[in-house]
Amino acid sequence: MKGLNIGIILDGNRRFAKRLMKEPWKGHQYGSQKLESLMEWCREFNIKELTLYCLSLENFNRPKKEFEYLMKLFKKEATKLKQDSRLDKYQIKVRFVGKTELLDQELQDLGNEIQEKTKNYSNYVINFAIAYGGRQELIQAIKKLKESGQKITEENLKQFLWLTNEPDFIIRTGGEKRTSNFLPWQATYSEWFFLDKMWPEFEKEDLQMCIQQFSDRQRRFGE
Repeated sequence: MKGLNIGIILDGNRRFAKRLMKEPWKGHQYGSQKLESLMEWCREFNIKELTLYCLSLENFNRPKKEFEYLMKLFKKEATKLKQDSRLDKYQIKVRFVGKTELLDQELQDLGNEIQEKTKNYSNYVINFAIAYGGRQELIQAIKKLKESGQKITEENLKQFLWLTNEPDFIIRTGGEKRTSNFLPWQATYSEWFFLDKMWPEFEKEDLQMCIQQFSDRQRRFGE
């Protein structure tokens, strides 16, 4: 199978923490630990591009204490990622997509440093969708296309999107069966998998199962 492009909606962290009788926002810590293993699984299964839905624009309305915890966690994980030897070893390009100007300056700076460090890599790509909203992505793309004076076509619009590549399939953990404003343009013909497991419970076997089921599906692309 050719190199895959997949997306994952990382849902269920808070419910996982509640199950463990922890404060809800502590679940994000468990979820972040899972990403360490995910990078290795993706390389093993020939997943060339991975887009992770980490923080939506709507999540900015979360309780202040939880949001501050999230920001501290993002900074901690971004610092670890910047120092991760696998970025250089496996030539992994990292991108942060969304209205990243809404993040505090320290986190913006960390993201920019990682992107600059990896911008010439092309073996693998990891996109962190943070402060992301699909409708907002389309609005800003349409505005930029209009300002450019180019003819309104799909191809011309694509160049102004935060992400141009289209996922082969998308996984949503946590038991919910909705797309939640994630990649509405790019995921038009993506296959979807909705898992009941919470994100911290997601394992290598779950990813392998989705890949196998994807290979068994017949993609019609509207035909």
